[in-house]
Amino acid sequence: MKIILSPAKKMNEELDALAYQGLPVFMEQTEEIMHWMQGLSYAEAKKLWACNDRIAEQNYERFRSMNLTRRLTPAILSYEGIAYQYMAPSVFANGEFDYVQEHLRILSAFYGVVKPLDGVTPYRLEMQAKAKIAGSRDLYDYWGDRLYREVLDDSRIIVSLASKEYAKCIEKYLTPEDLYITCIFGEPAGEKIVQKGVYAKMARGEMVRFMAENSIEDPQEMKKFDRLGYAFREDLSDERTYVFVKA
Repeated sequence: MKIILSPAKKMNEELDALAYQGLPVFMEQTEEIMHWMQGLSYAEAKKLWACNDRIAEQNYERFRSMNLTRRLTPAILSYEGIAYQYMAPSVFANGEFDYVQEHLRILSAFYGVVKPLDGVTPYRLEMQAKAKIAGSRDLYDYWGDRLYREVLDDSRIIVSLASKEYAKCIEKYLTPEDLYITCIFGEPAGEKIVQKGVYAKMARGEMVRFMAENSIEDPQEMKKFDRLGYAFREDLSDERTYVFVKA
């Protein structure tokens, strides 16, 4: 079983907290993307990122001085988004690091697929960015089915805690033999269950922590998740969609 999770836009360097273990698997492609990014003008990069000047200046300089093998941080500590804050890997026990290293895979527009303890450097690049690298239409086209093939293991079970932007990288290539489980974290809104971005990100991080703390190997055990006020709703779920509703 593999769990997929989106990266975060905000990243940091944590050089003293925990040693990284190896590099991401698609370093050849990452280097190609890096060189393409380094060839952009500041105006082109800012347009690609669709961000303000402060963020553009920071990340433009990051790419200009980037080194893919030095001053690296374990990915799970480098990403600073809401999901990672609620996962709280900085207080993981050793067994929990072992669990996520085996089961969790972070999808990345820059690195492709990242293990939690892979060494990464801060970057900014979203999967939906219109980056036409090596003749590709965009980054979805550039990566193709590589990410799906990398996250698939012998169980053929994939649990998606990723956003739609990143889940698309996997869903396009699924076969009938795969069990792909999407987790929805919502709350009642009239007769509907609505998933709100910030709360869903919080719950995704808590779910990773819950799975790591309980060493979950069978997706059925995920249904016991009861954090942040959520409870599994059997009546709204099926084999491929697990719905958790906030009381």
